[in-house]
Amino acid sequence: MQIHELKVNKKKDRKRIGRGGKRGTYSGRGMKGQKSRSGAKKDPLFEGGRTSLIDRLKKTRGFKSSHFKKVNINLDDLEKNFKDSDSVSVKSLMKLKLINKLEAKRGIKILGDGKLTKKLIIDKDILLSKSAEKAIGRK
Repeated sequence: MQIHELKVNKKKDRKRIGRGGKRGTYSGRGMKGQKSRSGAKKDPLFEGGRTSLIDRLKKTRGFKSSHFKKVNINLDDLEKNFKDSDSVSVKSLMKLKLINKLEAKRGIKILGDGKLTKKLIIDKDILLSKSAEKAIGRK
């Protein structure tokens, strides 16, 4: 038999409580207190008498959506900044500084506020309100 052929016997995993592994004196519970008593059950949300996190959150009312609102651009803004037969895209709006990089990630919606006399080409990723759709003529 060689050293690499030897096998190590596994020790049994057993839970030892208190002194010497038997259930002696305090049995691993400590001396006094709520959790040392028999049948001690404590609410997992109990924080020692202070107002718990859940109770504090109840008092802050309201709702905040995790989804950002889209950036609104009016027809007047397009009228002022674009020439006839220009294409309106996220890049062109950023170039004209009508939106910034963060706003571009949220999404863009064109609203029908104002009048549009120019014929513009609008990208598919830009949303339109019903009134803007009517003014621009995209279906």
